[in-house]
Amino acid sequence: MLPRVIGEHPLAKNQNGKLKSRIATAFPSGNTIVTTPGIHATQRMAYVDFLIRQRLENGLGPMSREEESAEWRNSVDLIMEDDAILIRPDPGDMPLCFRADELLQQLVPKHRVKFLLARNPRVRSAIKWRGECWRISPLPKTPDEMNRMIAASRIAIHGNELYYYSKTTGTRLLTYESFAQLGRMGESALRRHLAEIREFSAGVNRQGNREIAFFMAGKGFSKDDLTPHDFETLDGETLKEVYETLRRKYCESVPPEFRRDKLENLEWRNRVYAALIGEDDKTASEESLLGLSSEFFMQIEWLPGGRIKEGELILDSAFDLAEEAGNAELRRICDEKCRGFILNFVREHGDLEYVNIGRIVRPLTLRDKAPGRRDVYITQIKQRGIRDEILRIIRMQKWGIREHLDEGKKLLDAIIQSEGYTEYTLDRRLGCRQLGMNLPAHTTSNRISERYSGPRRDMRDVAIRSPYFERDYVRGMATDKIPPEKMADPAFASRFARLLGRAAASNIIVGRYNTRGYVVFDDGDEIVIESESGLPVEIVVADQTGTFVDYRTELEHFAREYAQPVNRRLSLVPDGDEFAALYVDAFVARFSKIQSEYRKRKRAFDTLFKHRPRDEAGSFAYRWECVLDRLRRAVPQNLGDLVRSHIATPRGE
Repeated sequence: MLPRVIGEHPLAKNQNGKLKSRIATAFPSGNTIVTTPGIHATQRMAYVDFLIRQRLENGLGPMSREEESAEWRNSVDLIMEDDAILIRPDPGDMPLCFRADELLQQLVPKHRVKFLLARNPRVRSAIKWRGECWRISPLPKTPDEMNRMIAASRIAIHGNELYYYSKTTGTRLLTYESFAQLGRMGESALRRHLAEIREFSAGVNRQGNREIAFFMAGKGFSKDDLTPHDFETLDGETLKEVYETLRRKYCESVPPEFRRDKLENLEWRNRVYAALIGEDDKTASEESLLGLSSEFFMQIEWLPGGRIKEGELILDSAFDLAEEAGNAELRRICDEKCRGFILNFVREHGDLEYVNIGRIVRPLTLRDKAPGRRDVYITQIKQRGIRDEILRIIRMQKWGIREHLDEGKKLLDAIIQSEGYTEYTLDRRLGCRQLGMNLPAHTTSNRISERYSGPRRDMRDVAIRSPYFERDYVRGMATDKIPPEKMADPAFASRFARLLGRAAASNIIVGRYNTRGYVVFDDGDEIVIESESGLPVEIVVADQTGTFVDYRTELEHFAREYAQPVNRRLSLVPDGDEFAALYVDAFVARFSKIQSEYRKRKRAFDTLFKHRPRDEAGSFAYRWECVLDRLRRAVPQNLGDLVRSHIATPRGE
């Protein structure tokens, strides 16, 4: 049965395309949604009044105080935003929240209903368990999105849209500029709005937050300044005098830079944004949800997942809705690959509780986009009986069947070349490990079924097997994203210099290069692992992109580029000379160690890929042979001296 709506449809808009109501309250037990103007408290009052009228019409007595309180408790706050409805859960009653969700899905599609308060552990846990991280209302990902969020937060109570509404806390921020605009209103509107501000600034919502807060006023201006005045009975002249006194006091209590609502003023924008998302809610990103490094901050778009209940896999109903509705946006959210990933996880782990999958929305490295497939996902899986979740990174294979079909290859040839590239990638990983590169401990290859949707009309909708690689998530910080404050610490800088030099040695040996002719190093794939005290203890190369691309050029040619990681940091570290010396010394020592290992076990290295075809056109066996020969002939100390010669004088001395 469709829910009863007291008021208008939650997403109803006026002739100007604006939502008629920005808030609503759901009463799951009564199958009712209230959208009447006001605040959530007045909507709950409206619902209780409705129930009382119904009882009287049916010859029943009035409701008791306990019955009224029960109706208030069994309600859920809603916020409308464009074409979506946001649920603000009560962390202590998540089943009620999900009942409200089911109620709303009878009025709007599932992907139009989102959850707030993801920072709360109980809310987060309940949503994750359902495999529905994708339904957490995301924070803005760009400055433009931040600006739009602030502009869209303007809301009214009964009169004009004076306030910026925090979906998280339920507080309406009244800025000085909005308060100053009251002076340009007529007497009736001024009286009405001052009374409104007086009433609601004195009240708190069910979360214990002020209904109205005076933005940046501090203790200099508060509800106490309005309480003594009966705005409804003041004569017109006195009303204006009282208002002017209040305006001046509010103005004096607000720092000058916050007296105008101006998005171009970054200080004002950032303060409003922080207040709207709930003080430190900037940490309620994927970073805090999963323990991810800051490079992932606001870079994840969550997608429908699944959960396992009583041994049965329950995929998110959004998958079925996407197929039935034919909605383009829902189809995009229900990434076909996710279903395949989930099924593979369930096959591999028979004791799962849930799977959540997120899509990385933009590259985390600074390098230019190269040809081939670049889809990257992060997955969160929970095994039954094990406390910690498993985080994995999934990267679609760069050249798979789809890409070869796009080139016009026959299906069989595309399959053969795709399989060959899988082996080439795994061989590169083995070669990197053999030559001392510190890679994630576990990397596996797998495949999912996809329908071909490329330019080939003759292959349209043909099922193909698309390969991908799955590795452990490395908990740490990318070397190119270390904040200056850390680099300014002498202990951190010295340890980091040694680790970076060691990593550079392996990197130069394996010829890590890109197709545009530049060394690939220190640009997002090298992850620093820190100790509990915050000092670096290890650098792990999360992805071996670009390895064995250059296998012919003499290593001395790259010395200038391997000096750049030092040059970029000379102005940040406390002692540039020491940093440079530690980096180069570690580079030479690590290179010498790897070279010594090769000479000691030459046969083991030389024969590692003898079973692979050798083709001087560029097969991996031939590349391996060339890289080892280059390693054999190198003189580590000479290489180190060349790198040192390209390091700039610290701080321009």
